Amino acid sequence: MQDKTQDRAEESKDKIAAFGPDIDISKFQNPEERESIKSLLDLPEELMRAAEGVGVELKEEARAGTFFQLDHSVIYQKIRDSYQGQVEIMSITEALEKYPEIRKKYYWKAVSVDKDKYTAYAELHPMHGYFIRVLKGNKVGHPIQSCLLLQENATLQNVHNIIIVEEGAEAQIITGCSIAPKVKAGLHIGISEFYLEKNSNLTFTMIHNWAEEFHVRPRSAAILEDGAVFTSNYILPKAARSIQMFPSALLKGRDSVANFNSLLWGLGDSYIDVGSNIILEGDGSRGQARMRSICYDRAQIYARGILEARHNNTRAHLDCRGILFSEQGRSLAIPELIANKAPGSTLSHEAAIGPINEEEIHYLMSRGLSREAAIAMIVKGFEDVSILGLPAELESYISHIMEMTQKEAL
Repeated sequence: MQDKTQDRAEESKDKIAAFGPDIDISKFQNPEERESIKSLLDLPEELMRAAEGVGVELKEEARAGTFFQLDHSVIYQKIRDSYQGQVEIMSITEALEKYPEIRKKYYWKAVSVDKDKYTAYAELHPMHGYFIRVLKGNKVGHPIQSCLLLQENATLQNVHNIIIVEEGAEAQIITGCSIAPKVKAGLHIGISEFYLEKNSNLTFTMIHNWAEEFHVRPRSAAILEDGAVFTSNYILPKAARSIQMFPSALLKGRDSVANFNSLLWGLGDSYIDVGSNIILEGDGSRGQARMRSICYDRAQIYARGILEARHNNTRAHLDCRGILFSEQGRSLAIPELIANKAPGSTLSHEAAIGPINEEEIHYLMSRGLSREAAIAMIVKGFEDVSILGLPAELESYISHIMEMTQKEAL
């Protein structure tokens, strides 16, 4: 099986992705291995600030466990004592050695290794990533956190993550991807495969903080069994040079549910192509995808969404809205609804792009706000962080960094 996977990757190593600008992977170098640390507080000050900027709690008091990868090196992994026996956290490299069945049952089963040159590269040049498993029946009270951080300029980080939530288990994972202040360019390839067993529940929140010449190519997919609920939140408060991602959820199980939420900011010359694909196979399965984007400067934002029903008794809705602030920017909403031999399914969408309503601005100004403050209030309401269902302290923090982004943009 492994040889066939490698063969498929080898055959696809030059396969250009369906969307987004093509990236020459050979331009980016591989960094040296890093030494492990005993505590997140042992990180250099600049790396601690970078990690905090994407939601990482350094003291870990309100986290069930932590995984931290710096460049290509896993430098820290820990499960709090109170969650031992409930959660497993380790590098995917360690997991494949410890549990050989993972390769047969999960590895490259949700994401296709031959999808494009980026998935192929991840298989042909493996460099860790995390394995997180929530064991059967456990309700994990605190979020699990992971951080994938780049310290060296013009380097490449490629990871393969596998997340398994066993039957009846519930968890929340907060993952932050970021860079050290000196990093201006680089490439991040992230393969993430999610497997939700019967009646499990996972909220997965990803926060990205990149640089003006950085390229990002996540490839992720989830498979849901009966009664499983998967919520995926993506927050991009600071744009990269290019980001292209199109995560999918296959709702195989009866009454399974998938929700995708995205809050995007396009700044400078960034090229952002983000979407989601919900495939409804199970009887009674349903889904929702919500995207909010704000486009400044010369940024381009492509907001894609596909809802595909393969069973009659299914329902899904796509809500995509954007604000275009700049005459040089470009914002596209691309919804797609597919009823595939399922005449009894219900699929719907709303898509809108436009400016802020001047009447709303004038009304708030009449209440004593400046024009700038009025616009800020409207934008804050437009990109409503409360829809993500995050812990209160993280919701407050994300609202703060998005406000900072808005001030910089204005």
